[in-house]
Amino acid sequence: FALTGAPVDPGLDFTGGTELRVAVDAPTDGAAQEQIRNAFGADPESIQSVPSDATYIVTFQESEASTSQLESQAESAGFEILSIDSVSASFGQNTQFLALGGVAVAFVGMSVVVFAMFRTFVPSVAVVVSAFSDIVIPVALMNLLGIELSLGTVAALLMLIGYSVDSDILLNNHVLRRSGDFYESTYRAMRTGVTMTLTSLAAMLVMTLTATLFGIGLLSSIGVILVFGLATDLMNTYMLNLSLLRWYKFEGVRR
Repeated sequence: FALTGAPVDPGLDFTGGTELRVAVDAPTDGAAQEQIRNAFGADPESIQSVPSDATYIVTFQESEASTSQLESQAESAGFEILSIDSVSASFGQNTQFLALGGVAVAFVGMSVVVFAMFRTFVPSVAVVVSAFSDIVIPVALMNLLGIELSLGTVAALLMLIGYSVDSDILLNNHVLRRSGDFYESTYRAMRTGVTMTLTSLAAMLVMTLTATLFGIGLLSSIGVILVFGLATDLMNTYMLNLSLLRWYKFEGVRR
């Protein structure tokens, strides 16, 4: 955050810049990328191939060159321009502020609702801490995997808050409010919660593989975040949250 102003490297949506989708006639992927780099006066920030239709997505930072210059250089090199998208730096900064603010507001709102539902400190904190971890771990993995923060990936993080709260509240509700001892209630909650999470994880895994195969970068990034996030949610719900609930039921209540 100190280096970039965001918890993960911001993408074009937040930094501003230009994205060109071009068709390049070259024998190999390496030759095509070299041809693209030589065609423009400014160095592209990234060049991504789209195997499904033999095109390339080329992005430039907003300060590197104007959209008209980039378009002219692409046409001079003989590239077929399929689409051009441009975002100004000021608009990108405003969008970043609103997007990250939306995540913060969603998290705070979720915390308030959880405390209002259970009205007990330890079970409520267990849900909030688990949800926080479900966000932090995928964000760390985004940095490791080179996935940039964009409107799409912010949406994936918001979805993880929903998935996390769903499974945590299911567990807490069974343990604290349903009949039966602790382990019986935990088994019932896990039978439903684990099935639900694994089903979602399998669906996201299929989406990730399909999007990667067809070169749909945004859906692929969203899928990766959700796959790791849902796997993290299993760990946090049935190890972190459950451990805190067990302590509360057998130790904390007696104090």
